[in-house]
Amino acid sequence: MNVHGNRRTICNMVLIIVIAVLIMAFADAKPAYAAEVGVPAVEDTGSTQGVRGALGPLEFSLNTGEDEKGLASTLQMLMVLTVISLAPSILIMVTSFTRIIVVLHFVRSALGTQTTPPNQVLIGLALFITMFIMSPVITKVNNEAIKPLSAGEITQEEAWQAGIAPIRTFMLEQMDDAKDLKLFLDIAGISEVKTPDDIPITVVIPAFLISELRKAFIIGFLIYIPFIIIDMVVASTLMSMGMMMLPPTMISMPFKILLFIIADGWNLIIGQLVKTFY
Repeated sequence: MNVHGNRRTICNMVLIIVIAVLIMAFADAKPAYAAEVGVPAVEDTGSTQGVRGALGPLEFSLNTGEDEKGLASTLQMLMVLTVISLAPSILIMVTSFTRIIVVLHFVRSALGTQTTPPNQVLIGLALFITMFIMSPVITKVNNEAIKPLSAGEITQEEAWQAGIAPIRTFMLEQMDDAKDLKLFLDIAGISEVKTPDDIPITVVIPAFLISELRKAFIIGFLIYIPFIIIDMVVASTLMSMGMMMLPPTMISMPFKILLFIIADGWNLIIGQLVKTFY
């Protein structure tokens, strides 16, 4: 046991010596390499805030972020990451996407095709229609907020006000009935509003969503009517023929698809749906 213990101790000592020699060799080699390329390896800035240096042709800078702008930059980065993570929700809340996707799901349910078209197709179609409808608003936001902010002509607060104004106008124009807006104004305790700009965006967005859901359900009800009539006719026919064990939906689905094709359903529904925004 003592022999094995002595051997282990000797091996550990040799390993420590080798590591120490390597560290000394690398420490001596850094200035020499930097001297060959004519750039100092590490430059002490004389403060605790950062260190600058170079490794061959590559220059680097290490900063602790203790300057007066470090915290502001960190908060800006955090806000940008938050906005990126909430981008899908923002797309649903302040654009025409909600009404379009709900109506498309009503169409699929009325046809009784269950998973045809699949969700990916419906969402992709809704996204492209949303881009088509929102293109004037997006262009206005880009010209009045994003470009001036990138050029340094306006501050971030001014860019926010200029960018939210076209979106606010779009949402208010789509709310035909003011009762949804009044509902959230009452909940927020706001009794009087002189101009649309005085309405908080936190009130406009939920009121706009409720209005969009109401319109989508009205359109969905109108879409269901002809297909319900087909289901009733097929069910009555099967019962009169004594075929009560045969599912009516299996027989009515081809007739509903045939009616949808003859009426050019997609052209009719998408065309009328887009016109509801103008």
